[in-house]
Amino acid sequence: MKKTIKKVYKISATVDKVWEALVDPAIINEWGGGPGKMNSKIGTDFELWNGDIYGKNIEVVSKSKLVQEWFGGDWAKPSIVTFTLKKDNSDTILELEQVDVPDDKFEDIESGWDDYYIGPMKQMLEKKP
Repeated sequence: MKKTIKKVYKISATVDKVWEALVDPAIINEWGGGPGKMNSKIGTDFELWNGDIYGKNIEVVSKSKLVQEWFGGDWAKPSIVTFTLKKDNSDTILELEQVDVPDDKFEDIESGWDDYYIGPMKQMLEKKP
């Protein structure tokens, strides 16, 4: 049985900055997801963590929504990851949903969002100059 992960993060940064951190390979490298290949075009194949995670952008609404097919290792079928961004005063609410998460990887992936992906991205974006 496949499972779903849903998480909500409040990030003290503009929607523009959060969007860039999701789609700009140079910024992805800064928060630890690199070396990466990524952009904000539909149909683009991407790689994160030197190819450990890879997939394709299947829906892109600039600075609002990014939907991707994700593969890790030898997964038979992709997991679908949706990032939705909403402005909250000067902050951004990032809603994450990942569907069809393989059972045997669920706990690692669920904690991985906090430990290796959104957590480090949030920390980088919230650093005071």
